[in-house]
Amino acid sequence: MNRICIDIGGTAIKYGVIDDTLQFSYEDQRPTQAMLGGQHVVENVIEIVHALQEKTTAVSVCISTTGIIDPVKGIILEANPALMPSYTGIHIAEAVTEKTGLPCYVENDVNCAALAEYHHGAAKGAASSLTLTVGTGIGGAFILNGNLLSGHSFSACEVGYMHIENGISYEELAATSVLVKRVAQHYPQYQSEINGIWIFDRAINQQDAICISEIQRMCHYLSLGIANLCYTLNPEVVVIGGGIAHQKDYLMPIINKELSEALIAPVYSATGLRFAGNLNNAGMLGAYINCMNRSSIS
Repeated sequence: MNRICIDIGGTAIKYGVIDDTLQFSYEDQRPTQAMLGGQHVVENVIEIVHALQEKTTAVSVCISTTGIIDPVKGIILEANPALMPSYTGIHIAEAVTEKTGLPCYVENDVNCAALAEYHHGAAKGAASSLTLTVGTGIGGAFILNGNLLSGHSFSACEVGYMHIENGISYEELAATSVLVKRVAQHYPQYQSEINGIWIFDRAINQQDAICISEIQRMCHYLSLGIANLCYTLNPEVVVIGGGIAHQKDYLMPIINKELSEALIAPVYSATGLRFAGNLNNAGMLGAYINCMNRSSIS
């Protein structure tokens, strides 16, 4: 059976058709146009589903999306208004079902990434896993014995809001977007070019001292947050996802060294550090897994 999978990000909406062998028969993406507001995003999603219904017979819609999500009712409980205005409070599952006739299952994007890594990625076989996605912000998700830790109000592991130093949040210290902003201050002549890829290229291939230092700083704070979470949750595996996962060979020794200093020996030696294996399709794959899990208990 085919299912329509949609991954709603701040920049792009990725979408595709997946079957029960986890093969995508179709994949594409379009701009989210998030600043046009939540209702526009939902209309965009409905338009995508209608277009895919003309190409295939699907039995459900599986959505991964930014924000704090009530996966039972399919509601956006909280979304950053600076990134996606008027998205909070939208009954997205109900709206999609009403317009398309298909049952719709919705889950937070980081939770979806964690499900993808647990079932078909870096955390496969682990009894417990903590997944962190590092990008514009930092998101987290914890899985124990195959079950997502959602929390009382579905906001467990909203780790980006944690206070790390002097009241400054985790994502304000260790997100990739912060790395980019800090490096850009040193290179005003390259403002339009600087992104994560540019910074790692300069650090690895040109031994740029500023880029090396700023990456080290990011890893220091990223590791502090991981250490605090390891003391709290004691995961078997920590998975790092997001764009920086492409730089795993460079980052692995730096983060491992930081963790060895931040964690007591018994915790450090029992915690595996890995980088995400499902990069581009993690959200859609996790949305599919969430759909299968929820449809089996509904």
